[in-house]
Amino acid sequence: MRLTQGCFSFLPDLTDQQIEKQIAYCITKGWAMNVEWTDDPHPRNSYWELWGLPLFDVKDPASVMFELREARKSCAAGYIRINAFNAAYGTESCVMSFIVNRPSNEPGFYLERQELEGRRIAYTTKSYSVQANPEGGRY
Repeated sequence: MRLTQGCFSFLPDLTDQQIEKQIAYCITKGWAMNVEWTDDPHPRNSYWELWGLPLFDVKDPASVMFELREARKSCAAGYIRINAFNAAYGTESCVMSFIVNRPSNEPGFYLERQELEGRRIAYTTKSYSVQANPEGGRY
């Protein structure tokens, strides 16, 4: 199963050259950049781990690419994404986010069934990667 979150997620994986062009575009817009990673790709997990410090006032895509390469060395078994933030008054939010690294095997998700009062049934999406590596053993 291929995780589809963020920009470009339905396209084939971007090459480093394509990633660098997207970073250059963000820099021309004056957006701050950061690199994040996670081993829990659940769609509602908005708290990915920040890799290093946010990159404010970046002028060269090479600095973001350097951080990406370092993150790939340490977090190769996880998901890595690049975010761009527009700090302009009235926006002040993430304007671009895309996955730049995936594990070689994406474990996917399963539905957990819960039976509730009145014969109601609720389903929860759970990640196989978290099931294999519970929270106490993941970090």
